[in-house]
Formats: sequence, structure tokens, C-alpha cells
Amino acid sequence: MKQFEDLVNFVKSLESDFQKFYEKGQAAAGTRLRKGLSELRKLAQEVRKDVQAVKLQRKSQKDS
Repeated sequence: MKQFEDLVNFVKSLESDFQKFYEKGQAAAGTRLRKGLSELRKLAQEVRKDVQAVKLQRKSQKDS
């Protein structure tokens, strides 16, 4: 569950840049937001890899 909490906290950390870009029109906030979303994609990919590894591990234990 730590990975989920990390993802949630990371998304929450992007909130101010979302507001600054969409509500106040600050272009620099859009740049930070895009960079943050790119990092979010990397974090999500790590979780996907971990999920797959756990699935394969459970399957191999089940088959044994």
C-alpha cells in the first residue's frame, strides 16, 4: 500500500501547479505540471512492473 500512498501524495503535490496553470494562466506552472506528470508516469510504470512480478511469483508458488 505504500506505493499507492506515494502515488496519491505525488498527485496531491501537483495540485498547486494545476491551479496556477488552469485558473491563473501561469505558463511556468504548466511546464512544472508537464514535468510532474512525466514523473507520475514513471512511478505508475514502476507499480505496474511490481504488480506483474508479484503475479508471476504467486503463480509459480501455486504451481509448485
